[in-house]
Amino acid sequence: MAARALVAAVVLCVCAELQEARGSGGDAPHRRFEYKHSFKGPHLSRDGSIPFWVHTGSAIPSADQIRITPSLRSQKGSVWTKTPVSFEHWEAEVAFRVSGRGRTGADGLAIWFSAAQGLEGPVYGAADQWNGVGIFFDSFDNDGKKNNPAVIVVGNNGKLVYDHQNDGSTQALGTCLRDFRNKPYPVRARITYYKKTLTVLINNGFTPEKEDYEFCTKVDNMIIPPTGYFGISAATGGLADDHDVLSFLLFRLTEPGQELPPPEQEIPKEEQDKYQEEFQNFQLELDKKKEEFQKEHPDVQGQPLEDLYESVSDREFRQVFEGQNRIHMEIKQLNRQLAMILDEQRRYVSVITEEISKRGTQSGQAPSQELDTVISTQQEVLRNLDDLRNTVSASVKQLAVGQHENVGGLGSYETVQHFNDIKEHLHVVKRNIEHIIQKNTGPAEKPKCPELPPLPACLTMAHFVAVVVIQTLLFLGYFMYKSQQEAAAKKFF
Repeated sequence: MAARALVAAVVLCVCAELQEARGSGGDAPHRRFEYKHSFKGPHLSRDGSIPFWVHTGSAIPSADQIRITPSLRSQKGSVWTKTPVSFEHWEAEVAFRVSGRGRTGADGLAIWFSAAQGLEGPVYGAADQWNGVGIFFDSFDNDGKKNNPAVIVVGNNGKLVYDHQNDGSTQALGTCLRDFRNKPYPVRARITYYKKTLTVLINNGFTPEKEDYEFCTKVDNMIIPPTGYFGISAATGGLADDHDVLSFLLFRLTEPGQELPPPEQEIPKEEQDKYQEEFQNFQLELDKKKEEFQKEHPDVQGQPLEDLYESVSDREFRQVFEGQNRIHMEIKQLNRQLAMILDEQRRYVSVITEEISKRGTQSGQAPSQELDTVISTQQEVLRNLDDLRNTVSASVKQLAVGQHENVGGLGSYETVQHFNDIKEHLHVVKRNIEHIIQKNTGPAEKPKCPELPPLPACLTMAHFVAVVVIQTLLFLGYFMYKSQQEAAAKKFF
């Protein structure tokens, strides 16, 4: 009983922490996505640069991700926002992968909010003595206490030197043990700074569920600079891992009831003037291209632009008509194939009948019952094929009538009725074909058709020997002729 009570108490504590970390339903803050401080694939980078971000060191941007450091020794890299952020409350969601061949890796990855860009330095590839907060994903166990990989939260006022030898444990404001290396799915971190409380939630990457977060740590009364830069850095040492960041999404948080300033007030005056100038240049270029188009196409001058393009209703009518036309062509093709099968079947029946009559005349006996059965079966197949052909022909005519009637207005009741009739005829065709197949593929006891007499060979042995002899003589004569010509040419020269 004591063990159950202890387990229940632990579960309640964890639930309380999660509830407090995510906030209650009524006090949940409003989120607004900030695209100028975020990045995400695909098309993350085309020319080696990242929009609104700067990268340094060994960081390599690509279309789908940013490789902060490759799995090589002693590498450092980082990415930082170009413009500072001055949000009172914010939330960052980071998706990354840390992968390597070894059982242990080094050194780790860091997520930063700092008053200045720490482009390069000894702390996971970024500058030491930063003014802000860093969330470190430490891979290597420097102090030998078997407490890595771990997630560590370290704050700094610009004067603290990071304690590498102890993995920052003496300076940590919060920590949790999480293995984030070599996971089947990207590891995700959700870092929330709301009402001076920093909360870190981790998705371990065991499942593809993106919202499967677990509580890691929380720091109360966390004071950070009012304005700063977001960054991600990584470093390798004697051991090496690939540190890949797939996305960094930043959200601005506001308390319920608090109104956000309009976006135009948040853009500096210089950027507003720049965007306005770009818009005016674009408008002038568009007007110039319109004039050039009208000069090259005088036949469309004065014609509304809407008339040059296909409307939605016209497109639907065209698609219906094209589909109906394709059905018509398929049925006509089926009709032609049935006609060919019917002709072959008729020739086959006539050959069998002639063969039976010849054998009866020669032997002076009446045809056997098995041959009568074969003839009756083939005649029944002929009748079925005739019915099938008539049905298909009726479908073709019905479809042609439907097409002519629907040229002026598609979608009427008559059109629907024609389609229903065609559908019914196709079902009849299908049933008749299945019936014919069942008739022709019966059990093994059914009588087999008599074999036709073998045709005589076209080439006899005498003809073959004569052809070979003639070819040999021609070859010898040609060879002697060439030899005489060459001998005469030698005497002449």
